[in-house]
Amino acid sequence: MRWYLRYGLSYRDVEELLAERGVDVDHVTVYRWVQRFPPEFVEAACPRRHCPGDRWFVDETSVTVTGRWTYLYRAIDQYGQVIDVWLSCRCDLAAARAFFTHALSAGTVPVEVTTDRAAPYPRVLDELIPSAMHTTEQ
Repeated sequence: MRWYLRYGLSYRDVEELLAERGVDVDHVTVYRWVQRFPPEFVEAACPRRHCPGDRWFVDETSVTVTGRWTYLYRAIDQYGQVIDVWLSCRCDLAAARAFFTHALSAGTVPVEVTTDRAAPYPRVLDELIPSAMHTTEQ
């Protein structure tokens, strides 16, 4: 993909260069890579990225992973950056505690945490971040 972006080669040229190096891909695959990955590279290299903020928005949702229902916890700061994501088989006190413990390892302790009204959050926040204000409103 770097060859295509840097040197202005065609997808078929990149396909031939990869074939010379023993990588068997189709030019359509190269096209899909070019469509998929550069936006992620641009976002990662964006100079306007901030260090994690001190206001967190936390929620959980249920998703299927390999046919099993699991819970996906997510923490986002006031800038819209994802602080942490945690996948758990259960939506209980232990899972919430593990999620917040892992999220706090990012280095920033939040001043305010906005969550939904899930039962485990008040207890976990009182244990791990007693100084944070817990809000349950939008």
